Amino acid sequence: MALVVICGQPCSGKSTAAACLSEALRQTEPEPSVRTIDETSFHLSRNQSYANMTEEKNLRGVLRSEVDRSLSKDSIVIVDSLNSIKGYRYELWCLARAAGIRYCVVHCDVDEQSSRTWNVERRERGEPSYDDNIFEDLVRRFERPDSKNRWDSPLFELWPAKEGIDKSSTAIVDAVTYLTKKVDSKTRDVKILQPTIATQSARGSEANSLYEMDRATQEITNAIVEAQSRALGGPLNGVSLGPGIPTIDISRSVSLPELRRLRRTFIKLAGQTSLSGPPPPSDADSAKRMFVDYLNRELGSG
Repeated sequence: MALVVICGQPCSGKSTAAACLSEALRQTEPEPSVRTIDETSFHLSRNQSYANMTEEKNLRGVLRSEVDRSLSKDSIVIVDSLNSIKGYRYELWCLARAAGIRYCVVHCDVDEQSSRTWNVERRERGEPSYDDNIFEDLVRRFERPDSKNRWDSPLFELWPAKEGIDKSSTAIVDAVTYLTKKVDSKTRDVKILQPTIATQSARGSEANSLYEMDRATQEITNAIVEAQSRALGGPLNGVSLGPGIPTIDISRSVSLPELRRLRRTFIKLAGQTSLSGPPPPSDADSAKRMFVDYLNRELGSG
């Protein structure tokens, strides 16, 4: 039914805005299906996800592919992330257009010093925060939304540092009204994006590939962790993943940090290869076979 893009500088209240919007939407009648997609959905670390341009590109690809798979005319999807690059917001707008649904942007407009202070306070409380160098880089590269751009319109603006955020905030109320208003042929203040032939035929094969790659590698990582847990520290004679998938040939214990490092490296290599060659596999089994082959090479050489 709709795609909502939350955007803003790091530590500007985006997740609070997403939560307030989600709760407000669920209190409308009839209650819509609402889903929030964010980094925590994939257990991704903020600092790792924005450590460099490659990691950041991979993150955007994973989020974009999940959005693409989740959009429908029966639900509202909220993307809670920085969404700081206007080109990326355009890509999300294209997904909404291809799905033939409503679209809007909610911007948490906070001055840099307030964001910086909130980041430090979160770190002191032991909550997820950004390293200083990553924070400053993200602030520097933030591209403010402009309602004149079709991919930033309609634009609902919040000022968390000045007014706070709750369900009664003007921007939240206006967004809920826009997202839930019934439309007919006479409606002029609500726009339902209409798909074009181009958007219907090109449904983001790269995004789907990244999604399958991410999901498949996570399943294999979980399988290895579970097999080692069942072995109670004893030796493993390989890990079987089912028909059609090679056995993972490991006999030593592999720590979770090492598995995560191998997984990140594999996804990064697969993304780099697709820039100059064929795209990553778009089906889960092919992605699993590639990752198992990679693990057998890396762990076998150790």
